[in-house]
Amino acid sequence: MEPHTEATPVPPLDFLSLPRPHAQPEPPTGHTTSTADRGSFCLAVCTCGWSGPARRSRDLARKDAARHATP
Repeated sequence: MEPHTEATPVPPLDFLSLPRPHAQPEPPTGHTTSTADRGSFCLAVCTCGWSGPARRSRDLARKDAARHATP
């Protein structure tokens, strides 16, 4: 069997618009808050690095997060 010697030209990968897995995602604009559990406590956290006080009540932690996210 003869080896295939004629290759089909393919454009370089730079011309393809594929998502790059090593590319860093865009940082979120504004404040994105959520709650995190730490043992029996819950606290509000934000993408800006802020964290609220530890609370036993998840509802109070959510209110802390909402207060932080609103200007």
